[in-house]
Amino acid sequence: MTKAKPKAKQPPEIDSHDVIRVQGARENNLKGVDVDIPKRRLTVFTGVSGSGKSSLVFGTIAAESQRLINETYSAYVQGFLPSVARPEVDVLEGLTTAIVVDQERMGSNSRSTVGTATDVNAMLRIVFSRLGEPSAGPPFHYSFNSPAGACPKCEGTGTVTDLDLTQLYDASKSLAEGAITIPGFTVDGWKVKTYLAAEFLDGNKPIRKYTKAELEKFLHGEPTKVKVDSFNMTYEGLVTRIQKSFLSKDRDSLQPHIRAFVDRAVTTTTCPECDGTRLGEAARASKVGGITIADACSMQISDLSGWVRKIKKASVAPLLAQLQRTLDSFVEIGLGYLSLDRPSGTLSGGEAQRVKMIRQLGSSLTDTTYVFDEPTTGLHPHDIQRMNELLLRLRDKNNTVLVVEHKPETIAIADHVVDLGPGAGTEGGTVCFEGTVAGLRASDTVTGRHFDDRASLKDAVREPSGVLEVRGADSHNLQDVDVDIPLGVLTVVTGVAGSGKSSLIHGSVAGLDDVIAVDQTAIRGSRRSNPATYTGLLEPIRKAFAKANGVKPALFSTNSAGACPNCNGVGVTYTDLAMMAGVATTCEQCEGKRFQAEVLEYTFGGKDISEVLEMPVAEAERFFGRGKAQTPAAHAILERLVDVGLGYLRLGQPLTTLSGGERQRIKLATHMGEKAGIFVLDEPTTGLHLADVEQLLGLLDRLVDAGKSVIVIEHHQAVMAHADWIIDLGPGAGHDGGKVVFEGTPADLVAHGKTRTGEHLATYVKG
Repeated sequence: MTKAKPKAKQPPEIDSHDVIRVQGARENNLKGVDVDIPKRRLTVFTGVSGSGKSSLVFGTIAAESQRLINETYSAYVQGFLPSVARPEVDVLEGLTTAIVVDQERMGSNSRSTVGTATDVNAMLRIVFSRLGEPSAGPPFHYSFNSPAGACPKCEGTGTVTDLDLTQLYDASKSLAEGAITIPGFTVDGWKVKTYLAAEFLDGNKPIRKYTKAELEKFLHGEPTKVKVDSFNMTYEGLVTRIQKSFLSKDRDSLQPHIRAFVDRAVTTTTCPECDGTRLGEAARASKVGGITIADACSMQISDLSGWVRKIKKASVAPLLAQLQRTLDSFVEIGLGYLSLDRPSGTLSGGEAQRVKMIRQLGSSLTDTTYVFDEPTTGLHPHDIQRMNELLLRLRDKNNTVLVVEHKPETIAIADHVVDLGPGAGTEGGTVCFEGTVAGLRASDTVTGRHFDDRASLKDAVREPSGVLEVRGADSHNLQDVDVDIPLGVLTVVTGVAGSGKSSLIHGSVAGLDDVIAVDQTAIRGSRRSNPATYTGLLEPIRKAFAKANGVKPALFSTNSAGACPNCNGVGVTYTDLAMMAGVATTCEQCEGKRFQAEVLEYTFGGKDISEVLEMPVAEAERFFGRGKAQTPAAHAILERLVDVGLGYLRLGQPLTTLSGGERQRIKLATHMGEKAGIFVLDEPTTGLHLADVEQLLGLLDRLVDAGKSVIVIEHHQAVMAHADWIIDLGPGAGHDGGKVVFEGTPADLVAHGKTRTGEHLATYVKG
């Protein structure tokens, strides 16, 4: 049975002046937006992708709240805080402290887990320090991030690394001949000179001829002062140096060639002393109710909640009650399948946002502004209802809740709706509607017209051209799954969050030859990276400019000869104000255009290179598709970007400003020109407006009609209804999932499926 909608209690009446007042907001594409947002209400911001929702909510309201809070700190403290410029807005009144609960992935620090990120581990440590038998001591003796509680062998990481010495040096050579093969260790560089200057090493003797004592000093020698060209330098063993320089850092933060070296040279295995629990012997021996703290952290949270409920100790009753409430919140929010020892860096964007939400649910703060970015991302329709209840609970604690959202199920619970548009990019940035959900439904805005859209089941589905056999899939929670994935059709893999969808597809399909997997992970690159550079579009554009003007293509690159010398092609200059926060200002010389003035004198089709990079994709597609500016190579890439719904992005827009859904779609556009046979997409509807989903379905159809096999991991019912074949995993999450509970056509799922997905899809297609 589908759960009935919650009857939320009516929020108390508020004074008419009790609003967040925004006047003249011009951040990004906003066109002088004026809006009054009621406090202590749930306001949902809607509109097509790129209409200005995030610019208003995050770039204006939340950013100014954060900036004003930062200004209350001393100049010294401000020096350690990120510099936030005042948003482009005339008036902002009635702001309260804003807490942003976004989808940014949590740090990939190996010491950060779900438990440490939510303070559950801290509460568990107190419980074990009070009740554990035998006791390991105070709470910090149960922490793997404390020297007192960490396993001494792995230092609390749970793993040990072994270095392959053959990847560090060539034993047949001497130091002077370039024996060290580590990136950056050149014979004429300071690092190798330090080794050559050490009196206890013979720099001219092949390393294989070193005595045991010499080899020990070479690899593990203690820090020692040596003189190199009259400079005092510190010598330390090669292995010690590598561990400090490379192995102690987050792998993803390393440069690609260093990362490749680390992958070659390092083998990581579970620590044999603590068996991966990260804890010292005393903490591993201490038990409460027959289990250790490591056992508790490895349990599925829904099971851990049941275990805590059984502990009846008056001495820690208040703490147990708080711990119980927090664990129950995980289950309520659809994360009961996680374990506390799950590294936080492995969570998806949607999971990360919900974990951050856990912290706020237990907060005593009231009259705070909570800002959410598509909180339904990654949620099955079954779980969206619970998310709605939590948003309402935050509101009912007298908080102002601002939600950027596309899903009609969540828009429907709003007290107030602000619809931006009418279009995207330069065609958006205005308020098209402000009022109630009923008023939105009746309005003639894009959101209003599409609010009750329902994709219908197809009259006929495509016949597969073959199958991709998956046998015995058992990664994570998969329970020895056998499944045939049809080829040559559109297959949707669905199921509640944590049911095993990603484990099945990314674990068994994504790594195969002829498969392109497109996900929402961050795109590597600096603030110089943009859609034009990432997709390869800039190359034909630069060549077209160069050919038309008889000059070198390098002139039209901000990373090369054409860069403004004052800002090095960045467009802004950074001023370090010592203890105060640094300031970024538009470069006075190039006025933010990033190119030398003489470069801008060269035109193509009547526009200079900076004007082209300011174009939205849709405008550029028309510009390079006809007339004197016709450039087939550029036009083909731009067509693909329009196809994936990114027509509103500016060609020179920094990739760092893209959402997860936009990142996935720009990757898809880039890969569409490749000749792979199977495409795997992970929730491509993320960030898509109701009106844009239809365009995405058309794109998926075109891929299949072009002979591709398309496998989509998705919760959106419109995509399910449009599929040729559905694979539904479940029935629940974590150890309650991991099985295929349905395989067949959407029509069969609606007619006969008894799964949660089947029930919701049947309700959806019936309207």
